[in-house]
Amino acid sequence: MTPPISLADEVADAVHSGRAVVALESTILSHGLPPGRNLAVANRLEETVRKAGAVPATIAVLDGVAYAGLSRAQLERVCAPDAGLDKLSLRDLGPAIGLGRSGATTVASTSALAHAAGIGVFATGGLGGVHLGAAESWDVSADLGVLARVPVLVVCSGVKSVLDIAATLEVLETNSVPVLGYRTGEFPAFYRRTSGFEVPWRVDDPVAAAAVVAAHRRYASSGVLLANPIPAEAEMDAELHDRLLAEGLALLSSRGVHGKEVTPVLLEHFHTASGGVSLDANEELVVSNARVAAEVAVELA
Repeated sequence: MTPPISLADEVADAVHSGRAVVALESTILSHGLPPGRNLAVANRLEETVRKAGAVPATIAVLDGVAYAGLSRAQLERVCAPDAGLDKLSLRDLGPAIGLGRSGATTVASTSALAHAAGIGVFATGGLGGVHLGAAESWDVSADLGVLARVPVLVVCSGVKSVLDIAATLEVLETNSVPVLGYRTGEFPAFYRRTSGFEVPWRVDDPVAAAAVVAAHRRYASSGVLLANPIPAEAEMDAELHDRLLAEGLALLSSRGVHGKEVTPVLLEHFHTASGGVSLDANEELVVSNARVAAEVAVELA
């Protein structure tokens, strides 16, 4: 049978020997950052993971094959302006692979593929969640459902403030997903360090985080969410953030945007209307998450 995912030699060696590995998604590269900068960020993320003592495994689907760990040529292809990659959630993996397509992986699909590869730690920017008005639209990110049944540690900077954060935390609780605040007692909101919502548990170092993850895995098959706030020096100004958010929500409404297209449209507005401030913030928070993920992965290993 065809294996579910192709591992780069370095990743395969690390997985088989029990060394620390950190999965990295590809949607942020192909759909979240502009050409040129995306490749620079991809390199920085992998370098950050290595410096912390772990092996990076950027995940993507290329020509019908799922990969964990991309070659230089593959990484450049994912970041190319004309890459034309589909955005693949978990529901899209079967069609994309079965039809020989290429795509970048979201939190949901990256988590599932990482687990299939034997990788238990994943660093990303922000988690998907419950959308505002979901009581009528049923618009809830697949990320939450995957976390409910895939035992991967996801390190992120919370969820974007365009989402219903209270409902998102409720869904995570219902699905027995522990939510840990990394050196904070408050759930972060991506560009902002705080959201006004408390986290049920706090850990202050990689050792404590690893201990929680290891203990949770003895009793449950769900994932764990480690919420790491954006570095203080990179946090977006509150007034600017609130203005961009209001404009972004109005834009989504006027265009009738919903589902998996919400995040790309919202990010594009933030990037263009903030004069690059949001791009800097996005880069710094995901790099911070990659470093924390690698430190926890080292402790777990």
